Amino acid sequence: MGERDGRRILMPGVLDEAERAEPAGEPEPGLVPVRDPGDVADPGTADRPGSERDEIGGAAQAAPPGVAHSSAVMAIGTVFSRLTGFLRTVVIGAALGTALLGDAYQAAEMIPYTVYELLLGGMLASVFVPFLVKRRIRDADGGAATENRLLTAVIVALAVLTAAAVLASGWLVSLYAGGYTGRQREVTVLLTRLLLAQIFFIGVSGLASTLLNVRHRFGAPMWAPVVNNLVTMGAGLLFLWVAGRGRTTATVTDAQLTLLGLGSALGTVAQSGVLAWTLRSAGFRWRPRLDLRGSGFGEAARTATWMLLYIVVAQAGVLVTANVATRAGDRAAGPGSGLATYKFALVVFQLPYAIIAVSVITALLPRMSAHVADGRRDLVRADLSRGLRLASALLVPLWLGMLVFAIPGSITFFAYGSLTPDGARRIGLVLMVFAVMVLPFTVHQLLMRVFYALGDTRTPGLIAVPAGIAQAAAAFALLWALPARQVVLGLPAAYGLFYALGALGAALVLRRRLGGLDGRRILRALTRLHVAALPAVAFAAAIVWASGRLPGDRVPALLAVLVGGIGGGTLYLLTARLMKVPEIGYFTAMARSRLRGS
Repeated sequence: MGERDGRRILMPGVLDEAERAEPAGEPEPGLVPVRDPGDVADPGTADRPGSERDEIGGAAQAAPPGVAHSSAVMAIGTVFSRLTGFLRTVVIGAALGTALLGDAYQAAEMIPYTVYELLLGGMLASVFVPFLVKRRIRDADGGAATENRLLTAVIVALAVLTAAAVLASGWLVSLYAGGYTGRQREVTVLLTRLLLAQIFFIGVSGLASTLLNVRHRFGAPMWAPVVNNLVTMGAGLLFLWVAGRGRTTATVTDAQLTLLGLGSALGTVAQSGVLAWTLRSAGFRWRPRLDLRGSGFGEAARTATWMLLYIVVAQAGVLVTANVATRAGDRAAGPGSGLATYKFALVVFQLPYAIIAVSVITALLPRMSAHVADGRRDLVRADLSRGLRLASALLVPLWLGMLVFAIPGSITFFAYGSLTPDGARRIGLVLMVFAVMVLPFTVHQLLMRVFYALGDTRTPGLIAVPAGIAQAAAAFALLWALPARQVVLGLPAAYGLFYALGALGAALVLRRRLGGLDGRRILRALTRLHVAALPAVAFAAAIVWASGRLPGDRVPALLAVLVGGIGGGTLYLLTARLMKVPEIGYFTAMARSRLRGS
């Protein structure tokens, strides 16, 4: 899917790594590096447990490039794309603030991505990656005809969808921000109309990313969003220079809004161009074909029927959240109470998952799909278990650090231009609630990819229904029960409820289908990781408390983040090493091997 501001447009997935066997009892199968099917001469050798040295230190040095190399490239690309995406958010915050003008931009910017995801994006990510992998293996032409048919059909659909969405921009604003009236609505409609033109280019990016991923070309989809973010940052800075700080819906002009909207849309155009060029350099040549009979799309369409249920439920949650946030912000009539504050915190919340777990997931889906095709569900289970445990080794300290540093971090990065330190504190408060949702969100995403690899979209759709109802009920309850200014603080809990309930339901089903989920090992790893993080959390919290006694805003906040972050991170690594946590041992061994090889 490409990526923008914390939203990925394509997240397929695995991690190729080895790890340490349990110190007692029977060794777990599948602990040595599992390569792609074509790289293994004897499939049975993939299950042989290795020694402790082979599974951690040795594997880090001896594992072939394959998926491990792809994961490293993706991780680096994701860091840069997410870092520039975060900086883009900072620039937009400085340009527009978190009052009604900022809320209007966030509502307008959200609508094209939501429309695309609802009608097409989710299909590409979850249905067509396994479908294309299968066709590349089975078809005599390596799936070329199927890819050309898919691209042609999607291009036509995108053109029609984009034109219809632009014409319906006023109706879409009423749907997602029904509480807006007067100039607030006019500003939102104008921005929405300009940004809806992105749908076509978002779709081109998504399809190009899909075709690159099935070719195991994972780098470009991770790096292309950097171009998008840089262009949009430039548009935001130009707006700030032309319009000045402190603009409101009453004082901003249509010309200034057009400058910002077109600049934001141009970023998506640039991203799609980069991905299309990369796909061509990978050897793909598009030959338009509309002869869909015999293409096999009927099979994908039947799968997509259930996937559509999941997407509709998820996007209904987005719709409810947007309406609750915009109505609460409009009622509160003060900065930091509406959609902009929620969206800024959401971007930061998704950074740990995007940088760490997405690299695992993007390599994981094609690999697990291949295991399913080979009838090796034991390897699917092993991939899921080790992928979750290794991702958690970094996600656990990051979610705890997010909880501790939410307020000083938000002041450090957001309190500029039109966004005041008080507005930044509000973002930090929302982020503290979001932090608790990092692990449930990640577990849910990983489990969904297992269903997609199994070719099952029916179960995720059915699981999503009660989870979505719970999320919507919780969000509306907040609007009814809390003062308008406090509603935005509770919305992350409603958001997380969907993923927590969805993960629980998915785990119960997959436990039966895969013959277990390695739950004891996963729970044991999570417990040890949290225990290892406790000294770091205590140190970081003490630094934040001490810095809060100093005068000023930005300087004490920056000191808290730097001193507490560096000291806490060091303490975590030392404690985990003393506890001999195997997941941390894998990363340190890999880092040492990279340094030796450089």
